Amino acid sequence: MSARKDVIIIAQRETQCKRILEYLQTHKGITPLEALEVFGCMRLSGRIKDLRNMGYLIETDIVNQNGKRFARYELKGHINDYKERL
Repeated sequence: MSARKDVIIIAQRETQCKRILEYLQTHKGITPLEALEVFGCMRLSGRIKDLRNMGYLIETDIVNQNGKRFARYELKGHINDYKERL
C-alpha cells in the first residue's frame, strides 16, 4: 500500500471514530448494523477499540434477537472523568 493510501485510511478511520463518538454521546448505544447504515462503517469493533485506546469507557453487551447474536456498544464516559474524582 502506498503512503498516500495509508494517510487516506487513517483520516477515514479518525473521521469514523469522531462520528461514532458523537453518535454514542447522543444515543443509548450503537450496533454494527446501525453503524453500517448510518456511517457506512463495516468494522465497528475496530473503531470501538480505537475509541477505547483514546480513553473512552465503552461497555459491550451481547444481544440475542430473532435468532441472531450481535454486540451493542454503550458509552459510559472517559477515563479522565474518573481520574478527576480521585
